[in-house]
Formats: sequence, C-alpha cells, structure tokens
Amino acid sequence: MLIDSQQLESGDALNTTFKRVAATEIEAFRREVATTRGQGAADNIGEAELLREVVNSVGKPGRLGANIRCVVSVSMLSEGWDTNTVTHILGVRAFGTQLLCEQVVGRALRRYSYELQDDGKFEAQYADVFGVPFDFTAKPAIAPPKPPKPTTRVRALPERGHLEIRFPRIEGYKPRRDRYQTLRPVFNKDSEYRLLANIPTTVESSAIAGETETFSDPFLTGARRQQIEYVLTSQLLERIRIQDADTGSQDDPFDYRNFFALKRIVGQWINEYVIVPDGASLALLQNREYYDTACTKLLAAFDRRNGPVNSTVRPITNRYAPEGSTANVDLTTTKPVYATRADKCHISHVVLDSTWEREMARQLEQHPSVIAYVKNAGLGLEVPYTYNGQRRSYLPDFIARVDTGGDAPLNILIEVKGLRRDDVAEKSTAARDYWIPAVNNLGDYGHWAWAYCDDVPMFRSELDRVIREHNASLYDAAKDATKEVSVV
Repeated sequence: MLIDSQQLESGDALNTTFKRVAATEIEAFRREVATTRGQGAADNIGEAELLREVVNSVGKPGRLGANIRCVVSVSMLSEGWDTNTVTHILGVRAFGTQLLCEQVVGRALRRYSYELQDDGKFEAQYADVFGVPFDFTAKPAIAPPKPPKPTTRVRALPERGHLEIRFPRIEGYKPRRDRYQTLRPVFNKDSEYRLLANIPTTVESSAIAGETETFSDPFLTGARRQQIEYVLTSQLLERIRIQDADTGSQDDPFDYRNFFALKRIVGQWINEYVIVPDGASLALLQNREYYDTACTKLLAAFDRRNGPVNSTVRPITNRYAPEGSTANVDLTTTKPVYATRADKCHISHVVLDSTWEREMARQLEQHPSVIAYVKNAGLGLEVPYTYNGQRRSYLPDFIARVDTGGDAPLNILIEVKGLRRDDVAEKSTAARDYWIPAVNNLGDYGHWAWAYCDDVPMFRSELDRVIREHNASLYDAAKDATKEVSVV
C-alpha cells in the first residue's frame, strides 16, 4: 500500500478492491466508533479516517491493518538508504533513464561479506532487479542458493578468570624533552629506507599540431645532495620543535643552533641506510610523503638509544577507555577457529587469520614457561604508528604472559609474519621502541617485551631469547641500583 500525505488529507485514497477485501474489518471499526463516540460519528466515517485507522493498526489481529507487514516512508525512498543485505529490487514505476538503472544496481551491490575465499577473491554475490523497462549491460546471472557459513561464538569464559590479561589502550606517545640532549642515535635494520623506483621525472606535452615540449620537476632532476640534506634536516628539526611544544618544556629549547649537528646525522643516515635502486632518485626525500617517513625513522633512532627499560617515551592513553582486558571479548565469527586449552587461555577460541597462527597457538600452549596467552581478536589492542606521513594503527597477533623465574611474569607482544611487507619495519619500530617502553614506563601493567616471529617452527628459541634478554636487563638495572658513592 502506497500512502501519501496528500492522499491522507484528501480522503481519496482507498480503492474499491481494498474496501471489498476489508469489509469485515471496516464494519467492526464502525461498530467500535458507534460504541465510543455514537452512531452519528459512525455514519460519518470517511475514507481519510479509515486510512488513518489502517496505518494506526498495522499488524494488529482483527483490525484494518492486520495484513500489512511493513510501512515505508516515501521520504526514505527519495533520500536513499544503505543496507548490505539487498537481494531483490522491484521497480513499481518505469525506469526513465539508463542512469537510474545503474543507480538501482548500485543499491543492490552493497557487500555483506568481505572475507576472502581460498582463491584470494571475494565471494560472488547477486541481486535480482525487476523493472519496466530495465536495461543494463550486464548479463543476468542465476545465483545458486548457498547455505550460510557456520559461526562460532568466541568469548571470555568466567571459569578461566585467573588467566585474564590486562593492557592499556594507547592512542599516541609523548616523548620527554631530554631525549635530544645528546645527539647519539642508534641505527639498526629498521632504519633502512628503500626509495621507490621508476618515478617519472619528465612529462612530454604537445598540442594537436605543433612542437612537443618537455617539462621536468626541478626537485627531482636538479636537486643537489647538500640541498636534499638541508631540506630533510629542516623538516627533522621542525618535528623536534613541535614535539617539544607538545611536552610543554620551556627549558633549554632545541633550536637551530643544533642544525649542523643534525645535518651530519642526516648525512650519515643517507649514506648508510637509504637504499636508492636503479630508476629512483634521492631527491624524493624532499617530497612530504618521503621526508615524513625519513623523519620518523630518524626520531626512532634517537629513542632507541635508551633501550626498552630507560626509554623517555610516555604513553597517551584513551581517555574514555584507558584499559582493555580479555574479560571484554565476546564476538561471533565465520572464520576458522582453534579451541584453546582451559589452563592456558581466558578466551574460548583463537580466531585464525592464517595457518601459521594455529601453529603459534599450539606452541604457546605447549611451552612450559607460558602462563597464559590470547589472540588479539576483539581485544581492542592497537599500536599506533606512522607510515608515509600518515597515522595508522595495527593489531599485533598475540599476547603471552610467561614465567621468567623472577618475582613477576613478563608480558610479550608477539607479531607473526610470513611475508615481510614494506610497512613491517615501521610496525616493528612502533611496537618495540614506542609502545613497549611507553607501557613499561606507565608501570601499572607489569613489564612488557616484543617478539617478532617470521619462522614459527623456531618460535621456541625466539621466546627463550626474549626471556634471557629480559632477565639480563633486570640484572643490570639491579646492579646499577646497588652502586653507592662514598664521600670521605
């Protein structure tokens, strides 16, 4: 039934077919009006009042609107709506233009599943569109019915509450001012930066008839090495000054007197850690997308010199939800799962994104030092980082709590990667040199460490290495704390 406000007011809305089908309900409504308002009101019932009764009694048995299952506002149809479960579209009016046909198809193509199939592609989805006339270039396809995928509820089990793992939810990092008092960066493998090759540096342009002109980008073709170092150093210095302003430090500001000291460090980094393949230009470092990444790698080298225990990085936690916990996990998934051991994991299942993660979960359960572990699915644990000048966040794969033989257990953030992509270095740097030190300096969630695993069969030795390094750092810290200075 199509109801329009003008029809509702005019009283010319009910056709004879509806009156014949609903004769019993109309007579019952007249008797009800006669009982409540008198026989005169019942004799004067018009079609507008009957129509209002239809709308007011939708779905009520024995009333005029008993057989109506859905009422849709005309304004909703004109404004459009988004839903990802459309299977059929019926046009009750003629499609006037080809554009309207394409828009209708677009309404039916909202995907309801973004899970990749075994061939690495999305599952084909179909919708039936009926219209007068409906003309579209695509050939109609018959969609075979498919049973729904089985789902699994993944949740925290109350009887395993002693295996709960808590962590802070960090949105950013606030470095302390004194990290630049001595310019001694520590570069490593993650400091490498490979520039893109085959970046066009010239463009040929010509009119329909006439000579061809060649235009080139002076930043890529005419830049000298010293100019590149000056540009990158000035951007690095500006980043340091902005961070100093954010920390509120007014003492001994880091100013342009340090420019040439920074420039020497930038030159060293370019010489030893910037990889320029054939077809690439070092002048790309003058482009914002590239010098943002370069500055991030250089600043990480300054923070890295302090190590994971004495780092100067402080966390910026989420003000509305500063803490996450395995106790809050409750989700339903169609992905493959791995049922966890009752003595090792607070969560009922591990949601598997790869076959390696199944093996990782199995090894964590079999390792004698692992007290508890959890897959980061539905936890809300994110590590913020910067890539190509854009702020991003990624989800580490696992958290493991291990017994190191000391007074308190060690929490290890684990990343499992089979293929090392371009942004893996930035993710590793953010987790190891920022997130881990920030949480350790927070002091409310125990001690944390970082483990990167690209060879799952060798994970046991990697975990043992992390535990050894943790115990060694605690021993060195305790030895430094016991040192006394005698004054005679």
